[in-house]
Amino acid sequence: MDRELDLVEIAPQATPPVCKIIDFGKFRYEQQKREKTQRKNQHQQQLKEVRLHPRTDTHDTDFKTRHAREFLLEGHKVKFTVVFKGREMTHQNIGRELLEGIILALNEDAKVDQAIRMDGRNMSIILSPEIKKKK
Repeated sequence: MDRELDLVEIAPQATPPVCKIIDFGKFRYEQQKREKTQRKNQHQQQLKEVRLHPRTDTHDTDFKTRHAREFLLEGHKVKFTVVFKGREMTHQNIGRELLEGIILALNEDAKVDQAIRMDGRNMSIILSPEIKKKK
């Protein structure tokens, strides 16, 4: 009786290798379906940027911090950038204090991925979401 079945090696790395007698076309179809669902369930992490100035008011900073918290809870990284214009460059300590305040505000939901650093006229920091284990 010919059932049109094939001998398929399932786990070649096992000792001894595991083989099954199945329909190879059906096996390949199911394997492609599994791979497609795995690709669909993957989450791409994005880098969201929040731009500030040294003279940004506390309410505006809090508002942008709340938005950043939402980004972090969605699983994205957040880059805070303080942009200095003109003579503001002489007061870099204000930008540093601003970023340190943001770190303190988000310390429950985020961890510092890249410390405070200057890039030309921009001072930036990158925060990534804190992975918490569910109880």
